[in-house]
Formats: sequence, structure tokens, C-alpha cells
Amino acid sequence: MIVIKQSGNFNKSEAFLKNTTKIDYLRILEKYGREGASALAATTPVDSGLTSSSWGYEVRRSGNSFVINWTNSNIVNGVLIAIILQYGHGTRNGGYVQGRDYINPALRSVFDKIADEAWKEVIK
Repeated sequence: MIVIKQSGNFNKSEAFLKNTTKIDYLRILEKYGREGASALAATTPVDSGLTSSSWGYEVRRSGNSFVINWTNSNIVNGVLIAIILQYGHGTRNGGYVQGRDYINPALRSVFDKIADEAWKEVIK
């Protein structure tokens, strides 16, 4: 014979789940969207300054997920300048301009802050 006994309740679990529905995720992500756009602008390689000043963001909800999209509106002849600065590109005369990884380091601190804030919400 197998006997399973349980005592106690799920009050803490229920309270945690109830509190997660009260968190204003959009407001929190808006803050990090602004911070990320500022970090990207500060670390973008500068020639004319147009790419650096063209960073923006959008926060959207898709079902149960929230997404921050960082955008850059500096597009020349269909080419996203921020991307070719990041990854490099060929030149008209057959040369190659090496890319510079500036996006990932700029956003790393923002991602760390998002993770820290999310963890604080979990352990509240």
C-alpha cells in the first residue's frame, strides 16, 4: 500500500502568480528601450553622426510575450548602415571594410539590468 500525505497550502505560490499579473511590463520595457537606444547611440561609430542619432525602439506585446525592437532609420540605397558598421561590407573597388561589434557590448548592460530587475520581481 502506498500512502501520500500532503499538508500546508499553496498560498505563497498563488500570491506570486497573482502578483505577476499586476506587473506593468510595458512600462518597465519602455525604460529599457530608451536606455538601449541611448547606449547604442553612444557607442555607434561616428562619421557623420547620422547613424548614431537614428536609433529608436519599439516595445510590443505579442500574446504572452513582450518584445523590445531597437531600430535604426539610417538607410542608404536600401542598406541599413548600422548593420554594415556592425558586420562589415565590401567596397565598390573590391575592398572590404571590417565590421566593429558595437551593438552587443552596448546592449549587454541593458540585458543584465533587465535580468536583474526580473529576478528581483521573482523573489519578491
